Amino acid sequence: MPGTPTKLQREAARNVVTKYLKVRPGENAIIESWDHTMPLASAMVDEVRRVGGKVLLVRNDEDAWWRAMDRKQSRLLGTSSAPEWAALRAADVYVNFWGPADGDRLEKLPDKPGNEAFAWNWPWYAVARKARLRGVRMTTGFVSEGRATRWGLDRALWEESVLRASLVDPGELAKRGARLVKAFSRGNRVRISHSNGTHLEVALAGIASRIHDGRPHPYRKGDSPSGMLQQVPAGTVDVALDSQTAEGSFSANRRTNIWWNVHSGGKLEFAEGKLTSSSFEEGGNEVARQFKNGTAGKDRTSVLKLGLNPAVRDVPNLETVEGGSVSLQIGGNRYLKGSNRSSFFTWLTLAGAEIAVDGMPVVRAGKIL
Repeated sequence: MPGTPTKLQREAARNVVTKYLKVRPGENAIIESWDHTMPLASAMVDEVRRVGGKVLLVRNDEDAWWRAMDRKQSRLLGTSSAPEWAALRAADVYVNFWGPADGDRLEKLPDKPGNEAFAWNWPWYAVARKARLRGVRMTTGFVSEGRATRWGLDRALWEESVLRASLVDPGELAKRGARLVKAFSRGNRVRISHSNGTHLEVALAGIASRIHDGRPHPYRKGDSPSGMLQQVPAGTVDVALDSQTAEGSFSANRRTNIWWNVHSGGKLEFAEGKLTSSSFEEGGNEVARQFKNGTAGKDRTSVLKLGLNPAVRDVPNLETVEGGSVSLQIGGNRYLKGSNRSSFFTWLTLAGAEIAVDGMPVVRAGKIL
């Protein structure tokens, strides 16, 4: 049986339901959880009901999921049932917790069964767009005993850090983001520097930046296909780069978590707009494998992600939202209407840097000016 939600879990659930999702009386909500996230999911159920919403709680059993994988039924796992599709079509609000929890097993899955098991993903977005759904993905789903042990973390303290970052008012994130959007909207060149040896200059693509403050809205024309879902904890400004200009080096001081793929200690070198060398302390082999299979544009800068969340400091899976951090992405940037159509992408994150737009500092020592 799931444990009773803690006070902090209840506070985080209330903030997400009332300030991020803004659930209204009579709305239909789906909360999809895994075993390890049931206490927070239970708190979400309470909060949706407290504001007068109607809720369906879906619990994914991790052991049953892995037993199906062991039976080589990945295709079956990747096909949702008719009742699931019917519920989605009738829903107004959706809360998702990432899972399953066993990250070690997920990372070791061969591409074919892994892709088959999650093949429901893109059809899900298509139905969600038509249903005018709005929802959030809760990063607490990545917090597990296995990952904590592997990375040398205290699982309880890690979860507490993620939950406290979920208490930030999205309106405040939007205000911080608006200052950066204004600065980037009238600039051409960006310089990033840090005492760790980072000295990089890139160019802006002239495309409107996007603020991700965690408040979702139903799909609108021009949004990314998954734009009806927002990450919580939230807080980034995403800026498209022109993919033709990059000179210098960029060294990460934060771990990068992209779904279940992890790398850290990354360093990238650029000359005449192209990636000339890369190295990683952890996860480099997987990055190299994906890079090798990537299409044209994989060796070009494409996006800057500027972190906005003041409650985050070196929290795994929240590196891109850490206040004052900058994440440099290489590869595809179509979700921002950029011109880089590569099938490959990854990013490196640097906290505590100075960032200047056309020579004017906008972030100094990790503080947004």
